[in-house]
Amino acid sequence: MKRGLDGPAPEERPTPAGRRNKQGIRIDPEVEATHQPRRTVISALVEHEPGVLSDVSGLFSRRQFNIESLTVGPTDDAELARITLVVEETDPGIDQVKKQLRKLVPVISVRELAPDAMRRELALIKVDAERPDQVAAVADMYGATTVDSSPETATFEVTGARQKIDAAIDTFSQFGIREISRTGMTALARGTDETTGPSPADASVSAADEANQYTETADDD
Repeated sequence: MKRGLDGPAPEERPTPAGRRNKQGIRIDPEVEATHQPRRTVISALVEHEPGVLSDVSGLFSRRQFNIESLTVGPTDDAELARITLVVEETDPGIDQVKKQLRKLVPVISVRELAPDAMRRELALIKVDAERPDQVAAVADMYGATTVDSSPETATFEVTGARQKIDAAIDTFSQFGIREISRTGMTALARGTDETTGPSPADASVSAADEANQYTETADDD
């Protein structure tokens, strides 16, 4: 007498294709091949109030977005703050990041910055100072500012693009690096282009989202 459910034997069952990510979720190979991850900068203008950063970081944690850096600070308006996010996702993932950020109540505007936007990062690098002349030469090479020094160590402040910071750290490593602290990236749009205002592409996407939301609400009624 046959027992169990009808169906193919275990060795005859189809095996899903595609690798799994760190969370164990299988990735569709066609989607992965079509959309390659890219690094981009997203600027969000938010209300300067307690809990905003927690709301944003919680959103990214729940959605499992890949954040490279997140910085937040006040603006010229005491009631507003700017959050700068560096993410590495596929284009659908980046669109989802912007869409989810716009849904948060404290968020006023969200924009993906153009590749030519002004991007800066600050790093404090503490190195061994047994060869002070050579250490000083490297500091001059990268325009670093000495913020602390002692017979044993010297600490430098380096400001610039991420590539410059990485290169400075790599060069300073020949002397022995004791500690590093990096701020993460902050960015502004160039010229008269407003960082807080949506780009034409973002504006059209936002308008479409609002239209879809209105349609869904009408259908529910």
